[in-house]
Amino acid sequence: MSTAESISEPLAGGHRHLPGPPALIQGGMGVGVSGWRLARAVARAGQLGVVSGTALDATLARRLQLGDPDGRLRHALAHFPVPEVAERILRRYYVAGGTAPGVPYRPVPRLGLRPNRARDELTVVANFAEVFLAKEGHDGLVGVNYLEKIQLATPAAAYGAMLAGVDYVLVGAGIPAEVPRLLDDLAAGRPAELTVTVAGGDDSAQGHQVRLDPVALLGPELPPPPRPRFLAIVSSHVLAAYLARSPATRPDGFVVESPVAGGHSAPPRGRLQLDDAGDPVYGPRDEADTVKLTAIGLPFWLAGGYGTPGGLARARAAGAAGIQVGSAFALCRESGLDGELRERMLRRARAGTLRVRNDPRASPTGFPFKIADVPGTISDLAVYAARPRLCDVGYLRTPFVKPDGAIGYRCPAEPVDTFVRKGRPEEEAAERHCLCNGLLSAIGLGQTRPDGYQEPPLLTLGQDTGFLAGLPDDHSAADVVAHLLGG
Repeated sequence: MSTAESISEPLAGGHRHLPGPPALIQGGMGVGVSGWRLARAVARAGQLGVVSGTALDATLARRLQLGDPDGRLRHALAHFPVPEVAERILRRYYVAGGTAPGVPYRPVPRLGLRPNRARDELTVVANFAEVFLAKEGHDGLVGVNYLEKIQLATPAAAYGAMLAGVDYVLVGAGIPAEVPRLLDDLAAGRPAELTVTVAGGDDSAQGHQVRLDPVALLGPELPPPPRPRFLAIVSSHVLAAYLARSPATRPDGFVVESPVAGGHSAPPRGRLQLDDAGDPVYGPRDEADTVKLTAIGLPFWLAGGYGTPGGLARARAAGAAGIQVGSAFALCRESGLDGELRERMLRRARAGTLRVRNDPRASPTGFPFKIADVPGTISDLAVYAARPRLCDVGYLRTPFVKPDGAIGYRCPAEPVDTFVRKGRPEEEAAERHCLCNGLLSAIGLGQTRPDGYQEPPLLTLGQDTGFLAGLPDDHSAADVVAHLLGG
């Protein structure tokens, strides 16, 4: 299929047609950085706007507890196709006028292998609301971005986004081989499942799934939702070829990220070496071969270092359908970042003093993670040292088999003695950061502890800030689109 052709999408009783692949995909960043306002602004500008699907259950619950001042979340929930489910969530989390300052947020059910109806309902509704608001009022394209490493949430999250008519699902930070079948099953109204990686035990790769039955959850009256297109986020042509080799695993295209892209990066191939700044050293083996990508025959977008006016032309010359850009949108007015933090990063980036390091130790996932060095955030060693270690959100916990055969959960960012008791060496926990709490704080939703301690933010961005040249001081998403396409 030519990348200029329109895309036919299967739908119950027929097909709908999407326009040809967009030139520009807005990255699905952080927790709530790529929120519905940003995705809607990009979609209205004619490109693919993408909401981050990470931790939407927590962000919905916390914003409802803040009183939903503009009423947009309650507006979205009023359109959920099973009203009694939305009403249960409002009764549990909505606080008229907002909770008093200093009151901790009510927790949401943590991810796990055991079925939990309240957790699934909240995840489905939260993803529906985010996509519904992103799509409202225009006919542009909207996608949602998930992390393969958060497998436990994906079936319910994807179903909620599909109920709102999401056009694209993007999945990275792993090998998303089962996502095409998951989307097929959900679009057919069938029970859908994903295999979950469980550490330890002779059969750790077998027999563990997370499952969602749409009929059991929401009843038989709902028609199956449209199937979105699926883009796998990869870092190499090798993984792209692996996924494309079988109809069961083949996506509809790829986003190919270079090591300078924000958030998580794939580790370098071969033995890990660090440069003088402590960043992993990448070499020719870590560069995706665009000739081999083109030979696969599926459209692909290049990401990381392409967010300048000449980036799109360079990508297309290499055979790409377009580019994915994140950092320029992360710092725009519609970004979900806390406003004061966004302005501080902008000022430092424009002054050339913003350092973004690719920390090989910070993420509990073991993948290198980009951290923007901004005083007062977790990047500050004093702030990091003062933070009590705890894991009370748990999106990056790893399931493992206990000695008695039961399933437990552990995270390298939890208290060290707890982590060690769960069978792992102490050195694995050294220098780990709690991304879950830090990224929630970065969008103004940080937890306040009963003793008054407030979770500090953690900021991530791509390592190439050259995109700011030519943009207004306080730029909008539309400014970014015009800047990139105008070049």
